[in-house]
Amino acid sequence: MSAPLTSQTAQAKPAEPAATPARRGFVSTRALTLMAVALLAVSWGFLPDFTVVILSYIGLYSIVAAGLVMLTGVGGMTSFGQAAFVGIGAYATAWVGTSPVATQALGALVGTNGLPWVGLLLGLLITFVVAWFLGAVTVKLQGHYLPLCTIAWGLSLYYLFGNMEFLGGQTGITSVPAIKFGSLSLESPRAMGVVIWIVLLVALWLLHNLLDSREGRAIRSLKGGQIMAESMGIHTARHRVKLFVLAALLATLSGWLYAHMQRFVSPAPFNLNIGIEYLFMAVVGGAGHLWGAVLGATVITLLKEKLQDILPALLGTNGNFEVIVFGLLMVLVLQRFAEGLWPTLQRMASRWVYQPQAALPAAVKPLDQHALPPAGTVLLAAEHVTKRFGGLVANNDVSMTLKAGEVHALIGPNGAGKSTFFNMISGVDSATEGQVQLMGKTMGHAPSRAFAALGLGRTFQHVRLLGQRSVLENVALGAHQRAHKGWLASMLRMDRAEEAALLDEARQQIERCGLAAFAHVPAASLALGQQRIVEIARALAGQPAALLLDEPAAGLRHLEKQALADLLRQLRAQGLGILVVEHDMEFVMNLADRITVLEFGTVIAAGSPAEIQSNQRVLDAYLGGGDDNEESAA
Repeated sequence: MSAPLTSQTAQAKPAEPAATPARRGFVSTRALTLMAVALLAVSWGFLPDFTVVILSYIGLYSIVAAGLVMLTGVGGMTSFGQAAFVGIGAYATAWVGTSPVATQALGALVGTNGLPWVGLLLGLLITFVVAWFLGAVTVKLQGHYLPLCTIAWGLSLYYLFGNMEFLGGQTGITSVPAIKFGSLSLESPRAMGVVIWIVLLVALWLLHNLLDSREGRAIRSLKGGQIMAESMGIHTARHRVKLFVLAALLATLSGWLYAHMQRFVSPAPFNLNIGIEYLFMAVVGGAGHLWGAVLGATVITLLKEKLQDILPALLGTNGNFEVIVFGLLMVLVLQRFAEGLWPTLQRMASRWVYQPQAALPAAVKPLDQHALPPAGTVLLAAEHVTKRFGGLVANNDVSMTLKAGEVHALIGPNGAGKSTFFNMISGVDSATEGQVQLMGKTMGHAPSRAFAALGLGRTFQHVRLLGQRSVLENVALGAHQRAHKGWLASMLRMDRAEEAALLDEARQQIERCGLAAFAHVPAASLALGQQRIVEIARALAGQPAALLLDEPAAGLRHLEKQALADLLRQLRAQGLGILVVEHDMEFVMNLADRITVLEFGTVIAAGSPAEIQSNQRVLDAYLGGGDDNEESAA
């Protein structure tokens, strides 16, 4: 094992238990949740009818808000149109349960009691098709274009509901049948409320399981940008669409429950204003926290209810004052609690409540293994690569190779085109001319996830980490392509052996890089130099054959640079090919086997460190000697 890369770690090497965070508090979040659910269950039969109805609405809203937490807070995609998907679920089951054509055709097959379930399947099917189509079109958009697009199709679906005669037009559909289980009818709001809260709690459990998995880390990486996630081997476009569909299906499920609780459906509850309120619930509660959806739904529902009672008595009934006051209160809450109310409560309760560690199986499932090519094998080859941005030539006819078992350094003054070239040979960008080969395969316009699949790992000039997640989770993200369990398996906890293997691999790489004491610390709390080491550990977790490091020594102290150099020499001895872009000439000259020098996008020298140090053209490029020579010649 190499020497630690941080002086803090070197001063006091932690024992094995140091990898597990110290427990704080007296009661676990799991126990607290179970107690709250038990209290609600025991008191449900004694609550007033009005309170039961309010709690049922909170449950319905929470289901939609939980989907928005996944979509917006975790995945980084803003949607104002979720109310339209709620409407699809409500109208689908209302039509199946009341239309003479549907009841006659389906009643003979599934019976009267089966019609609501057919309505649920129909709503989910329509939503899946519509959401997949809309998601494939809209989630590609960036910035404000995505939320604007969700407003457009949200309004379109809302007006569609009100203009279809077979859906009752603006009048809506009445006499929606109640859900029945045999002879048990869920006609009363009290009985229906139990079902709503059971569905909500099951949905939260499934979503929590999804986030606590390999696929959950991939979802979290979407918010940080496409470049980092794709470089870890994550198909970002597919994950964004799947996340969009998941949020839509949850909204449809809420609409189905709403229709059978109200027994009446009209377009009004599915307009744009309600869609904005759903988003408010997720943001006010805490957009990155599932229980924040429940808290946000509770706060906004109760606030609206109280304002509707208090404001008319104070200001009269002539104006819609509750909308104005509600908006002002939302601005105040968002300004005072920028991260939402749930994180604030967590910080306040951290002295008494702790987060239990997830239990993983002792026997881990082996991850995919990749044999390293023999020393001297060409891993990565750039042949006459040119990159143009309009009339600007960033790289001009650049050729270089990276072999197994060597450290190859790419150096040059600022603006020499190193970053552009680095992006082309890692799949972030494509060459205008020439070609890039990885493991003997011509990559063409292949995305960076294809490079990762073939055995390329990389770090970034500007650190790209999941700042609020632990070092362990960040490093485990690097091994994404070495495991295969999908969303459904993650939700049902069928991925535990594979997850244990991923975390075990991450721990090994963290220890290898000397950061064992920081495994459970949020990555954003580390110094910049330590964050760069986390990126190296994350790249190593993917078991690459070619490792590309973009300024890895930046921000490190002298002893930490020495430890990093020792680690890279160890990796070289194990057969990795390492390409380093670095400005620290002492670090490069003491480490590299070969060096390529760029100036104005063109290779001006290539060779051993000794040859580069004696090359006059390189000295001129770095020290400006060429200008002096021209002046003396004149």
